[in-house]
Amino acid sequence: MSANSIQAYSRDIDKLRQFSEAQQVILKPITVTLTDLRQFLTWISELGMIPTSQARILSGIKAFYKYLLIEDEIKVDPSELLESPKTRRKLPDTLSIIDIDKLIAAIDLSKPDGARNKAILEVLYSCGLRVSELTELRISNLYLDIEFIKVIGKGSKERLVPIGGSATKALKIWLEEVRLHIPIKKGEEDLVFLNRRGSRLSRVYIFMVIKDLAKVIGLKKSISPHTFRHSFATHLVEGGADLRAVQEMLGHESITTTEIYTHLDRDYLKSTITQYHPRS
Repeated sequence: MSANSIQAYSRDIDKLRQFSEAQQVILKPITVTLTDLRQFLTWISELGMIPTSQARILSGIKAFYKYLLIEDEIKVDPSELLESPKTRRKLPDTLSIIDIDKLIAAIDLSKPDGARNKAILEVLYSCGLRVSELTELRISNLYLDIEFIKVIGKGSKERLVPIGGSATKALKIWLEEVRLHIPIKKGEEDLVFLNRRGSRLSRVYIFMVIKDLAKVIGLKKSISPHTFRHSFATHLVEGGADLRAVQEMLGHESITTTEIYTHLDRDYLKSTITQYHPRS
């Protein structure tokens, strides 16, 4: 698994440890029962965690007990019959093509980091990357001559994603005209995006770059790097792209995750009713 996944799972198990220590009789992992785990869910709910956070923690707990079962530490998985809390699927915020153009146009290209920031936004929107995938993007995984990049996604799964002309041009300017003048920190030589000191960019830094650009253009909507990923998928689906192809490019394990973008194309649904319904 990726470092981020390992940290997330470790935090989930630590929550179970904290719950155990709060009990009158401290529980051990191999003696935990289904009843204990149900009480644990009630406990994290009372801490104020929203259902989506509870579901994510539960996923980590289930993975932990699956591991214990494989390692023959337990004979029965107590989490097998544990139901996830009901979560309501929220439609993601997206940007219009005009807003994306405005954000990119607002980048000050006279500054040293201007070319890099433009390449970042172009790649986020052109390829629909997660921010962690962007920060880990490597020069050795760029195949710009055939207009593809290799992305290392969740669980260290690899996928090939096409890259558009605008993003390719912005990347080449950053790599060939700016990045080569930066003294690069040892071990970071293959990373595409670096700061002025030659170190990798943090996810928080990219978040702040986007927030600052939103202020410059007076965008009231709260946006993040993930908004570009949502916009990428939404604009493809609205344009008539095959949902399976979008799933592949986003790196979604299940098509049901990708199907949320079909709910966003309201204009198409309205035009379909207007055109075909006898009472319209």
